[in-house]
Amino acid sequence: MTLRKLLLFLLQTVTAGLAAAFLYILVTQPERLQHESGNVVEVREASPTPARTGAVTESRQPDWRGPVSYADAVAAAAPAVVNVHTAKVITRRAHPLLEDPIFRHFFGDRLGKPRQEIETSLGSGVIISSQGYVLTNNHVIDGADEIKVLLSDGRSTSAMVVGVDPETDLAVLRIEPGDLPTVVIGSSRHLRVGDVALAIGNPFGVGQTVTFGIISATGRDHLGINTYEDFIQTDAAINPGNSGGALINARGELVGINSAIYSRSGGSQGIGFAIPVNLAKDVMRQIIEQGRVVRGWLGIEAQDLTPQLAESFGIHDTDGVLIAGVLRDGPADTAGILPGDVVTSIDGTPVQDSQQAMNIISEKSPDTVIHIGGVRKGRPYTTRAKVIQRPSAGRIDE
Repeated sequence: MTLRKLLLFLLQTVTAGLAAAFLYILVTQPERLQHESGNVVEVREASPTPARTGAVTESRQPDWRGPVSYADAVAAAAPAVVNVHTAKVITRRAHPLLEDPIFRHFFGDRLGKPRQEIETSLGSGVIISSQGYVLTNNHVIDGADEIKVLLSDGRSTSAMVVGVDPETDLAVLRIEPGDLPTVVIGSSRHLRVGDVALAIGNPFGVGQTVTFGIISATGRDHLGINTYEDFIQTDAAINPGNSGGALINARGELVGINSAIYSRSGGSQGIGFAIPVNLAKDVMRQIIEQGRVVRGWLGIEAQDLTPQLAESFGIHDTDGVLIAGVLRDGPADTAGILPGDVVTSIDGTPVQDSQQAMNIISEKSPDTVIHIGGVRKGRPYTTRAKVIQRPSAGRIDE
């Protein structure tokens, strides 16, 4: 009997000990139980921010909070952003009924005469040089009979058109030089999605306005806005009147020229597009130096590859462009390029779609010889072609 009581006592003690150990692990080390269950989700957790005490200590952890204000960036760039006011005379013809001979017999010709009206519009621009050069959108000043530029300090001056490039929707104006604020030109080549973006312009004519956002995407094309597209997408609010204004980074450097929005209401819906400053800078330089933009041209009509087309031409992916047409006696025809060829590389650069192919060719100077790689009837082939100057705007083939 005594032995039985002793064994019962030992069993109760062991059981109580195991229960206590289990509770201890459950409270202090629950991850051990999760690990043993086999259903573990491993995540990376941020290090706790050290509590601030009365003594000033420097944390070795990076500060991800970012600046409290971007006022310095705006102060650096905003003086160079101007309002662009345009006016043009338009002639409105009378209603066809007023030109009816019977109507004119009774009422005379007084009501049937065309009327002239002045149509005004508003936009924005950026002073690029102390010499008075202003960069804006072509659609802001297109067809204008008079252009006035209003500076941020209240000065107003007339502007003349130096040149335009409708295919990128850019225009260069010039105002009288003299104590002009200028913007610092940054680089759009190294922009990353998530970078801070600030849009400065004159939306709806209310006056200079700054909106805040981020870079939402880069290299946007196939939007049907311009012939040559390589847009920066941002969610910084861009509205009518912002066109031609500045898109700047957190340092106040110009990275883009605000150009268009995607909207069903006419106002900002968080999808705005800016022309990269690297592209704008090259267009501006050519306009100032030679009065126009010179681009390379091959005389081909290119079409994006679909999976069905790629399979039919014996290609394993959709990278490359299908040559849908070749201009007779053009550079491509002279080089032996045929309809049905698939171009996969230009000067060693892989070609993914027709927009990229168009951009690569347009960047080449006339008389430049380029190396083209592709597939013809299921077999690889290479050829060389001499690029010539692109004809006047309006052609869609490259």
